[in-house]
Amino acid sequence: MQNGYTNIINAGAVELIAISINTQWAISRYVQSHSPDFIMLADSDLLAIGPYNVKSPDLQYANPTAYIINAEGKVAWIDNGARYGHRTTSSQIVAALNGL
Repeated sequence: MQNGYTNIINAGAVELIAISINTQWAISRYVQSHSPDFIMLADSDLLAIGPYNVKSPDLQYANPTAYIINAEGKVAWIDNGARYGHRTTSSQIVAALNGL
């Protein structure tokens, strides 16, 4: 995932933040192993996903969802995965960014 965003992130055009239902410990291990070029936040209590309405039907996890929030702080684009296995691709996000 991260390789598709690297040029845009390095250009300072966007900041990518990932919110994960994993624990802070699990995220720390991921960061140590993969060195992502984006910020990762833990939401193991599922508190952040509620207001964004991205909980799965069984409420055990969040559906993968991507938001683009513009410089004014408004949501400019959303791709809400209908199921857990759906993932927004980096090319979809780059296309959406280019369309803004």
